[in-house]
Amino acid sequence: MVSATLPPFIAALQHGEPVEIPVGPRPLPLFLDMLHAETASSPERRAAALAGLRAYQQAPRGGGRKHAPARFRKGTARVRDYAHRGATGRPVLVVPSLINPPHVLDLLPDRSLLRWLTEQGHRPFLLDWGTPRPDKTLDIDAHVERILLPLIAKFSQPPVLVGYCLGGTMALAAAALTKVAGLAMVAAPWRFTGLRAAARTDIAQLWNSARPFCERIGLVPMEVLQSGFWRLDPARTISKYEDFARVEPGSAAFHLFVAMEDWANAGAPLPFAAGKQLFEDFIARDCPGTGAWSLSGRNISPTALDCPAIDFVSRNDRIVPAATAANLADRRDLGAGHVGMIVGSNAQTQLWKPLSDWLNALPEPR
Repeated sequence: MVSATLPPFIAALQHGEPVEIPVGPRPLPLFLDMLHAETASSPERRAAALAGLRAYQQAPRGGGRKHAPARFRKGTARVRDYAHRGATGRPVLVVPSLINPPHVLDLLPDRSLLRWLTEQGHRPFLLDWGTPRPDKTLDIDAHVERILLPLIAKFSQPPVLVGYCLGGTMALAAAALTKVAGLAMVAAPWRFTGLRAAARTDIAQLWNSARPFCERIGLVPMEVLQSGFWRLDPARTISKYEDFARVEPGSAAFHLFVAMEDWANAGAPLPFAAGKQLFEDFIARDCPGTGAWSLSGRNISPTALDCPAIDFVSRNDRIVPAATAANLADRRDLGAGHVGMIVGSNAQTQLWKPLSDWLNALPEPR
């Protein structure tokens, strides 16, 4: 079993030791610890996983990513416009998680939900949360109240919200507080007791170790967040590198894996207050799922929405298990994983087209 103590990367930072940030995975010391634990009884598996790791680290990368133009701004956040020039349809604001960069929704030219929605005649926008400054007051509630709601208000007509992962949880809160044309939750957690008990225990131990350092710097580094994700399914974290060792270099599958892992190992830190609320109020206490979450003096409940709403839930999601879903009245169960439903080979069939069809069926604006 992987230790749930403070990751070596963060421990080194706390003691003022020099730290070299590797290509990935981040944090590499914890990854190697997990790799050795998961392959302890199989030298063959260990060799394959190390070969896959080496291939990933040495894979050629292209140039920097070109962002879609920013239409609206609020602090460090940007609303990026993916619609065709002159498009006049109903705006669709896609709200990603605070964790990991938003570009998983526009990962590669042929694996881009946003660009595909544009091709189908929709008018999509992407909320880019940006890079936060150290902040002990900007919790998840404040992200909704001080960033998301003001950006929604900038649209000339109420947008449809499409929230992915924690972005879906936050989008539901926004939809409960302001007028929107619809809400689609995609792999979004609501009942956090649906996480495995062992995983919640490990994450709690990780947070208890990391919290003093995070509070001191006002941020929760990506390494802490990544460590929490890995504890949800350490076996899968290692086995995918074993599989990658057998992928043909330069193939489409090779480039997709590298792009996905680069995305998973990137991302800005969280403001301390947001991390604290995520770990303590959401994962530990399950405030959303128990009806104890309130914003702006209003209880946030999936049953109180007054807009069309749909819940896309994965039956085999290891990060956001189906048991965590809000269970909206219109629930669609998918057979793809947490990231696979967005960029996998069957994403267009399983998620993109059903989402587009649902958007097309929404009532016309009054």
